[in-house]
Amino acid sequence: MKLTDRAEEILEALWIESEENGRGFAELDQLGFGDSSDPAYQELSTHALVEIKGGRVYFRPEGREEGRKTIRRHRLAERLMMDVLNIRGESGDVKACQFEHLLNEGVDTKVCTMLNHPVTCPHGKPIPQGECCEEARKSGDLGVVPLTELKSGDEGDIAYIQTEDSKKMQKLMAMGVLPGNRISLLQAFPSYIFRVGFSEFAIDSAMAREIFVRK
Repeated sequence: MKLTDRAEEILEALWIESEENGRGFAELDQLGFGDSSDPAYQELSTHALVEIKGGRVYFRPEGREEGRKTIRRHRLAERLMMDVLNIRGESGDVKACQFEHLLNEGVDTKVCTMLNHPVTCPHGKPIPQGECCEEARKSGDLGVVPLTELKSGDEGDIAYIQTEDSKKMQKLMAMGVLPGNRISLLQAFPSYIFRVGFSEFAIDSAMAREIFVRK
């Protein structure tokens, strides 16, 4: 099922009021999307996702699950903006709202795995867990972790670099620390020594924490 962006935004707002605030419903005027004649409400009603009675909006069973998936995609998009792209503040919120609608089923799983199955968004609100999160817990798969979580002899693929320091970023890129490249940790103390390609480099723990690796 592919919903319009506006319909998905209604589901997100309804999820917060109905599920997270424990009310079991939301007042139409509180959601801020107009009255029940709005095309987005008609769309949700047609798909039997919500029910509108007496100025209140309720989830139908199918709608509750769709709302859970929608809020999950939104909060994963927020984490992606902050953790990977370093886009924060109001700009990050706007970009996350735009990007979330692209995280259709399957893409959200890949993003969640890349982010190491986060449990909260940047604002501290819970991210509903997906099947990938449960499978990772059962298998012990850590997903994407900082280089500091590896042991000597471990290796993996570089997922991304998380730093706001452009000089650090340039230094790491010059070492060949680029997404997709293979990295092997040779030593973890007193400094981190790793190999990328045929070259070996030494960095401190602060810089090592900014390199994220998919094991």
